[in-house]
Amino acid sequence: MARTFRPLDGVLLFDKPLELSSNDALQKVRRLFQAEKAGHTGTLDPLATGLLPICFGEATKFSMMLLDADKTYRALLRLGQTTTTGDAEGDIIAELPVKVQQSDVDSVLAKFRGEIQQLPPMHSALKHQGKPLYEYIRKGETIERELRSVVIHELRLNSFSGNESEELLAVHTMDITVRCSKGTYIRTLAEDIGAALGCGAHLIGLRRTAIAHFDLNDGYTLVQLAAMTDAERDACILPLVSLMPDMPKLQLDTVQIKRLAQGQRLALDTGLPDGKVSLHGPQGFIGVGLLQGRRLAPDRLLSGVAKQAAQTSSGANIGVEQQPR
Repeated sequence: MARTFRPLDGVLLFDKPLELSSNDALQKVRRLFQAEKAGHTGTLDPLATGLLPICFGEATKFSMMLLDADKTYRALLRLGQTTTTGDAEGDIIAELPVKVQQSDVDSVLAKFRGEIQQLPPMHSALKHQGKPLYEYIRKGETIERELRSVVIHELRLNSFSGNESEELLAVHTMDITVRCSKGTYIRTLAEDIGAALGCGAHLIGLRRTAIAHFDLNDGYTLVQLAAMTDAERDACILPLVSLMPDMPKLQLDTVQIKRLAQGQRLALDTGLPDGKVSLHGPQGFIGVGLLQGRRLAPDRLLSGVAKQAAQTSSGANIGVEQQPR
């Protein structure tokens, strides 16, 4: 029997498990909800877990708002070893004794707060001439990369430990919380912290705990979702406006909505600052507009907005300015 998919709009806060790629996680969730269209925001590596917002249907139009947002991670570092990939997937390429006190850790972490420069790792999806860097490194090629500026808003030490194994070799780990700007590579941060401590380090655990205002505590695992009824699962989906809680809100009538949907700019005196605004009509959220001075232009509108406005238009008259072609 063929599987039937349905139109579904909204956002699910998904807790991605270990050893599952972001795309595989997306497909499993999409099939579980039987959603026609879905996309994720912000890829997580298979060895990383945590918050992976899944956007259904119309929410995919506004997912870029999360791609550009700050993110928070809980990271576990192994000191004294560096690997080919900067994480536990790679081969160990160097081992150094760890002669580090917590005071040393505190001093080094302070240097990584604020704006820093990072060199993107070769084992990443960053594109060069249309191909991700990891495809080059698999062929033994190294591509010259440029340093990038990122911002570490918060870098907190949760714990620092060293244990003696049977071989009397110290195994030191460092547990940190990082809140950072988009484009930050936590693997690279781990390596750079290890280098600054003089002993090297690599990432052995990573969990994303927040993206912008979304928190992992409000997320759902695959096991939890699978145990729910269809109605219980649907109740987990957040509305589209949850993607933009701090965006200024602008209420429009049906004629204004129709004209925006036709590509026209509206002449309005809103009193709002220039920038993107959340647009709402008689039936609720309809999309995002761009306000510049007294002119409102459509940015991204929901499908079918023009048709809905035409069906309920009251024929009211307002000033408009035609969008230049």
